[in-house]
Amino acid sequence: MKKNEVILEKICDERSLLQKLSVWRFHNKKIIFTNGCFDILHKGHAWLLNKANGLEDNAVLIIGLNSDASVKRLKGESRPINTVEDRALLLASLYAVDAVIIFEEDTPDLLIKMIKPDVLVKGGDYNADEIVGAETMKLNGGKVIIIPYLENYSTSKTINHLADQ
Repeated sequence: MKKNEVILEKICDERSLLQKLSVWRFHNKKIIFTNGCFDILHKGHAWLLNKANGLEDNAVLIIGLNSDASVKRLKGESRPINTVEDRALLLASLYAVDAVIIFEEDTPDLLIKMIKPDVLVKGGDYNADEIVGAETMKLNGGKVIIIPYLENYSTSKTINHLADQ
């Protein structure tokens, strides 16, 4: 399979992700999940995804990606900067990422319930009590890990910096 085909295979719908999950679980892979808008991919995102992927041996990393409509509801009418197709392709191109699934809701709660990851990861800009899916993780015996925030790297800071120029 060509590299570009491998990358495109990482972008999943619900059915294809469930098939991959079945194979990964058969091979005793640890399922790590994180989510976000990933509107302008930057060093902070790479930091988070690489750290998340390295949390467990024999693991796969799944990204829940907010749809364009979801990003608009969460961030405002001027967002997203990049389309969901572009954001999914960029994420799927990263070595640390094994699968990307787009979700329409404002939170990944339904997705987390469907995937039942072993580990739920969020960046250090979150507090444990505000992480969507934390309760589901506890009920399923999974864990929630907060990766320390990489200072001075955020999409909002990038947008604000460009607007100030």
